[in-house]
Amino acid sequence: MTRLLVITALRTEYGALRGHVDGARLERCGMGPLRARQWSPTAGEAPRAVVVAGLAGGLDPTMRPGDVLVASEVRDADGCAMLRAAAPLVAVLRSLGLRVHSGPLISADRIVDSAAERADLAATGALAVDMESTVLVRTVREQLGEIPVAVVRVIVDTPTSPLGGIGTVPAGIHALRTLRAIGPRLGQWADMAGPHRVVLAAPRSFCAGVQRAIDVVELALQHYPHPIYVRRQIVHNAHVVAELRRQGAVFVEELDEVPDGSTVVFSAHGVAPAVHAEAERRELTVIDATCPLVTKVHNRARRFLARGDTVFLIGHAGHDETEGTMGQAPGQITLIENAAEAERVTVEDPTRVALLMQTTLAVDEVADTVEVLQRRFPQIKSANSDDICYATTNRQQAVSAIADEADVVIVLGSGNSSNSLRLVEVAERHGAPAHLIDDVTELRPEWLTGRTSVGITAGASAPAHLVDEVIAALGALGPLEVVERVITNEGVAFALPKGVAV
Repeated sequence: MTRLLVITALRTEYGALRGHVDGARLERCGMGPLRARQWSPTAGEAPRAVVVAGLAGGLDPTMRPGDVLVASEVRDADGCAMLRAAAPLVAVLRSLGLRVHSGPLISADRIVDSAAERADLAATGALAVDMESTVLVRTVREQLGEIPVAVVRVIVDTPTSPLGGIGTVPAGIHALRTLRAIGPRLGQWADMAGPHRVVLAAPRSFCAGVQRAIDVVELALQHYPHPIYVRRQIVHNAHVVAELRRQGAVFVEELDEVPDGSTVVFSAHGVAPAVHAEAERRELTVIDATCPLVTKVHNRARRFLARGDTVFLIGHAGHDETEGTMGQAPGQITLIENAAEAERVTVEDPTRVALLMQTTLAVDEVADTVEVLQRRFPQIKSANSDDICYATTNRQQAVSAIADEADVVIVLGSGNSSNSLRLVEVAERHGAPAHLIDDVTELRPEWLTGRTSVGITAGASAPAHLVDEVIAALGALGPLEVVERVITNEGVAFALPKGVAV
């Protein structure tokens, strides 16, 4: 079986790729939809995967000549076709240092050089326009069946640098050089094609506290005058923040960015009393989305301090939650990040010591640190792992349950998500290679090549649809078996805070 079939339209595109895609058969259909309709694959061995590659015109104003589009779908007047298998190509091409976009591509029946026509096409959500891709994808699926198909187009002209302008020739040369550079990487994607077995960890994705925080912002957007400000990321996930921003939320780092008298939402990670005091002084309408489990830690901190205990907090420096907890009594809570720090810490009265933990830590991660503190301070008042939230613990146990049967574990979550990072560490401690990705476009082919059993989970702040998209991509790359390992069912729900409670 041929590893990869690469189809181009123009002679220049064919020339740019010829000899630069190892193990591939390269074919040219000719320019325009009519030529594309007349094309059919050369008789011979069927390919494992197909890439339609070439040049295109950009529709998105942020695009520049030389940018690359990996199409998530292709459209024309006759319909559209989804390209779920193509998503991992984004990470491959970004590893070359290229600006790579993922989104819809539209195919027209002629060259579109009018600014007004480009604007109309952009209004449909398409990022770029060509003439052949949609027809070729349709033909491939009709003649070769449901094999993995990708469309990769390098941008030549954009709304700010149109065809025929003084920069067209150098932009074309630059685009063809970029096309040549990506050629060797297309085979990496083709190597992913084949059967996979997905082992899903459950529970995964949103916990009750995250869902509550998102609901708070959405309700505030519905019921309060805009703009609605949110201090820090409401939860640590790029997709959640982007979606709420799209709905109208304005994210700020500190309250000095919020105009007096406005409405502000505090994130799920909690804030210090000083932040509440500043908001009250400036007559801000505050809606507090702090997770109730974080609030429980804050309350415990104040109780320990009120009776004169020295308070230790096991957590990560700079994390929004640790800042909020330590802010309950500035200068009076000592942060301990690891067992080595626990060995060095000193107190005036070792009989009056209390221990708190960041809620998103790994239970086995803190065990050594807790053991040191309990040995050095036998009378320490400790919640043990009680501060670590149920959702964090459940997701860690679920990853532990799938790690032994997975060749690799993929964790969906953002890089600043503590609970997501801990899931990677838990999988690795169980002997499984593990990788954290924001979404399917960060999935690297080399992680899966030669590995057929893929464990998948998602941090408590990651939307479930991100998991679905990874599964869909693997299913588009070949036969797929999906099994789920459920370690518990979560039925937790938290009441909404004042200001948005219904």
